[in-house]
Amino acid sequence: MTSHAVGQLLLGLAVIIVLARALGALARKIGQPPVIGEIIAGILIGPSIFGTLVSDRLFPSDVLPALAGLANIGLVLFMFIVGYELDQTLVRGRQRVAVSVSIGSILAPLGLGAVLALWLAGRHDVTDTLPFTLFIGAAMAVTAFPVLARIVADRGLIRTEVGGLALASAAVDDVIAWSLLAVVVAVGTADGGLPWQVLGIIPFLFVMFRWVRPLLRRLAVARERAGRLTPDILAVILAGLLISCYLTEIMGLHAIFGAFVFGAVMPRVGGEALRHEILERLEQVSVLLLLPVFFVVAGLQVDLSTVDGSALLELALILLVAISGKFIGAYAGARLNRVGARQAGALATLMNTRGLTEIVILSVGLQLAIIDQQIFSMMVVMALVTTIMAGPLLAWIYPQRIADRDVAQAERAALRGTAGYKALVVVPDAEPAATAVLDLATAVVRSRRPATLALARLVPYPAAPLEIGNGLLEMNQAMAELKALAARAGGGPDVPMVARFTSNPAEDLAEIVRTGEPDLVVMTDGEPGGTPMVGTVITLAATPPAPTGVVIARLTGDTRAEAVLRTAAELAAAHQVTLIVDAEPPVTRRLAATVRELRRHGLTVREGSDDVEAAGALVVAADSTAGANVVVRASIGEAGKAPEPWASRLGTSDDKEATQVNSA
Repeated sequence: MTSHAVGQLLLGLAVIIVLARALGALARKIGQPPVIGEIIAGILIGPSIFGTLVSDRLFPSDVLPALAGLANIGLVLFMFIVGYELDQTLVRGRQRVAVSVSIGSILAPLGLGAVLALWLAGRHDVTDTLPFTLFIGAAMAVTAFPVLARIVADRGLIRTEVGGLALASAAVDDVIAWSLLAVVVAVGTADGGLPWQVLGIIPFLFVMFRWVRPLLRRLAVARERAGRLTPDILAVILAGLLISCYLTEIMGLHAIFGAFVFGAVMPRVGGEALRHEILERLEQVSVLLLLPVFFVVAGLQVDLSTVDGSALLELALILLVAISGKFIGAYAGARLNRVGARQAGALATLMNTRGLTEIVILSVGLQLAIIDQQIFSMMVVMALVTTIMAGPLLAWIYPQRIADRDVAQAERAALRGTAGYKALVVVPDAEPAATAVLDLATAVVRSRRPATLALARLVPYPAAPLEIGNGLLEMNQAMAELKALAARAGGGPDVPMVARFTSNPAEDLAEIVRTGEPDLVVMTDGEPGGTPMVGTVITLAATPPAPTGVVIARLTGDTRAEAVLRTAAELAAAHQVTLIVDAEPPVTRRLAATVRELRRHGLTVREGSDDVEAAGALVVAADSTAGANVVVRASIGEAGKAPEPWASRLGTSDDKEATQVNSA
């Protein structure tokens, strides 16, 4: 390239970045995915509105090869992310419904698209109708998993039946659709038969899943050891990605299939931090530069100025087939599995989103000359329309009040499907605090049979969410952490767990408590959700070690004394240490009876205050400033030092009515 061409390229890239960010932000403000604005930015630069006036000035012919190279790199990175975001756990427990919905949402548009393609072939002088027919059908059948997942996350539907089924169905749909497209590409590039290189796809997949996947798991271990994503780890991933793309390219397939497969074999279990950091790194270049370049390259091929009356008929039929085929197929697949009519409609609407994934497929077809420029332009319009309509149509079919009701039902099923005493642990983000609240809750409920320990996590919406992510990373990480804590508690896979995105922690925590109706809530002091109105609440202000010496119940003689004594006794019994009762004034007749009862149950109980500041002593006392709630202050004593408060709030079941009245 000449110095003038380099200057033109740099200027063009600057214009692309500014235009893509501006229109992406505008799309987000009107409730659309940013990708809509970025695709429109590419079309604006193309010949549809200004002819070649803008495109020729920004991107003369000697700049286009460099631009196309950058676009292909952006395409490869995006397809790697698509493969990386697919998670088999999304399908777990929903295999039958997900496969049914996916097959329906593929077969119906595929069949209708093939019929339409036969009609279009005669109008566009298509000489090889087989790849053309298969390609149009495959393009009609695709679902944009990243866009769908972002909509599901933004609307808080991840833990609902609709959201779970949509994610599972889209994951299955992606695998089937990309496999189908690989066949179409192989047929389209063959001369009278499949090229011999395509036969290498089977050993390629075997090697990737059998040997490369275990090797990549070591990267997650290396990341944990280093504490961050190092340049060496990222270099290994990028080199492996590009080699995978090269191999599928020489097989006669497109490089995007190698990128997709490499993303699919990346480690999931134990690799959540690695996954998040990779997306953060790739976003710096991919979203800001490479994907907008791809949109511009695609936009340069879109020329809507050539769409005349007859082409409008073709566009109308393309929209009709794409929308109705996908909707009818997905809806029928859901209804056959007894999914409610409204939920099935929401599911079918979500499956109709196509977004950037559709543009990728269309670009492959245009590069291979399977479709011409006019069909490419009309199919891009179809991709925009089906993506833009998803949000408003979903709000009409499945309004937020019904979505909120389904969220509550899902959480109720998780939290209330158990008998006996129920303790709910509101798990904080920090690891020491999470372990502390879990251990305290386990200690309190250990003596109760039957008893259930449930875990909840409020996941704040990211202040700066990843644009190429889909909102699942934070939720998957939260659920993985809850599962690890459940294993620590000895509950195994049957521990009820709830995780939800939140923008109002206080309201959402209160809703979870109302839904689950636990007997006990254990949380950290100062939790953003505040103190929920429930029979019993214990809050920790810090994360102390377990008491190594004694537990001291400091009783002040008020009505909270029995609650303090009971809590201290449960902790002493759980940690198998001595309970010391320090009462001022002396122990009342009622409390003395309670002490005798504790001794009969084998607990060592002494009276006095000599060990209050002993090292390792856990001091439990009431705080009279709590109003209707009984507040227990506890501290770990150290020899020669004043105890450092680590706190607890305890509202007894006797105070439940007073608490509710006071909150009103």
